[in-house]
Amino acid sequence: MSIFQVELKKVVDDSYEIEVGRSLAGKLVQDLQHGLMGSLRRFALITDSNVESLYAQPICRLLTEAGFSGEVFAFPAGEKSKTREMKAMLEDRMLQAGFRRDCFVLAVGGGVVSDLAGFLAGTYGRGVPFINYATSLLAAADASVGGKTAVDTPLATNLIGLFYQPKKVYIDIDCWSTLPGREIASGLAETIKHACLADADFFAYLEKHMEEIRAVSPDACEHIARRNCEIKYRVVMKDERESGLREVLNLGHTVGRAIETLSGYRLLHGEAVSIGLVAECALSVRLGLMTGEEASRVKALLSRAGLPVRIPEETDREALVRKLYTDKKVRNGCLRFVVQKGIGQIAEFRPGVFATEVSEDIARELLLSME
Repeated sequence: MSIFQVELKKVVDDSYEIEVGRSLAGKLVQDLQHGLMGSLRRFALITDSNVESLYAQPICRLLTEAGFSGEVFAFPAGEKSKTREMKAMLEDRMLQAGFRRDCFVLAVGGGVVSDLAGFLAGTYGRGVPFINYATSLLAAADASVGGKTAVDTPLATNLIGLFYQPKKVYIDIDCWSTLPGREIASGLAETIKHACLADADFFAYLEKHMEEIRAVSPDACEHIARRNCEIKYRVVMKDERESGLREVLNLGHTVGRAIETLSGYRLLHGEAVSIGLVAECALSVRLGLMTGEEASRVKALLSRAGLPVRIPEETDREALVRKLYTDKKVRNGCLRFVVQKGIGQIAEFRPGVFATEVSEDIARELLLSME
């Protein structure tokens, strides 16, 4: 018998820029001309049916006029498309179009687009580089930092995927003006979540400027886009692979993701997270970690953002309890919740441990008590 040692130690620099601004398509082209993707000149632009005509096709034309070659690959908009089957379909279309390893992926759209396109880029040809051009507030708040890419399955959300960092992220504030009010509200749920877990002053800013934000005021929107990135970066920088601290970003998601799935994705991600945040606040009050007044402030801000704060009447509460067990924070069959300590801070239960076990009975009682 013999042993051969394979030495593969390496240091990887996955740093990248996030550019927040307005009408950034021209800047994207300029960056590519200046070597953002090195010598690569062929792109696969991944988008959805809502964004295709608004932004994807115009960006494709700009790139073609600048001497790049590529195609647009669009899929039906919505969380229902974030599946292994859709990823395979896009990959097959790219293979049929002759795309190989000498290309890069350009994701143009919201959170579903960036999740799906990033996962595809990470596995296509064993990994091709990609750029994320975020067109929604939800993508700016949730998908622009961290490199988490994934798809959903009938049994769980976001459990099939990988960590894969983009080469650059563009957050184009002008795109938000074309979003329906419901989509703006959905993105605000993740924004409020960030304030709840890390910044009481930011929470107060949202309370003061909520109407401006919902009216897509450029200054207010640019401020929240940048603050979202800063808060998430501070967490991801310390825990890129979600071994501990990064769990705090799942605030409100234990109940939220379960409700989102049970609704058949009729609820938008942010709408479900909003309900999850209300449930989390109720648990935090029960644990003596925040006051009833603080929980009421969170609920009131979510309502002002145009978000639901109650579990839909048609939701089967027992099915919801069972669905909680598909949450990725579950350990050894035990439910675990991230909860906040007041407003602007997360509870740390032991050094480096930011989720606490909650019995099924308590979880059931919590969900049954919500109006």
